[in-house]
Amino acid sequence: MMNLVIFGPPGAGKGTQAKRLVDERGYIQLSTGDMLRAARKSGSDLGKKVAGIMDRGELVSDAIVIALIDEQLSANPNAPGFIFDGFPRTLAQAEALDKLLQSRGKKVNRVIRLNVDDAALLNRIAMRFKEQGRDDDNPDAFKVRLAAYNNQTAPLLPFYEGKGVLREVNGMDDIDTVAGAVARLLDLD
Repeated sequence: MMNLVIFGPPGAGKGTQAKRLVDERGYIQLSTGDMLRAARKSGSDLGKKVAGIMDRGELVSDAIVIALIDEQLSANPNAPGFIFDGFPRTLAQAEALDKLLQSRGKKVNRVIRLNVDDAALLNRIAMRFKEQGRDDDNPDAFKVRLAAYNNQTAPLLPFYEGKGVLREVNGMDDIDTVAGAVARLLDLD
């Protein structure tokens, strides 16, 4: 089983690469946002707790997100792999994820960082905003999101590098080239 974290700023292609891995390898993508929305909709005890927190405009705690991940791991015991999407974003979250996986005799096998040139990425996003008018591609808002990503993720890179699981891919290459590089990194074991 492969437990994979993909890092990269907004617009770097994480979602595109994750979707390919889901389609081609049968991995399950665990998107924090999707899990929170599904839990809220489910009406379960945990879902009701999540709904209350979200309704108050508060951030859902790491403990709740870990509980949601734990539910998904339990619900999909035969999955060939999991892609953690949007999690972890902090060192505390990375440590909590490690603890959860260790309790199941598992670990994060690979962390792939999609390296991008921030200026080129900003140009790409500005072009997409101009052509498609996507609200989340507003160049000014994007600069804030990019800075937040860079600040949040920076401490996680040495953490995973120290575990020997961090690999890097040129995220500025075309989609197929990036997918090929990701596949080679996953097939190393």
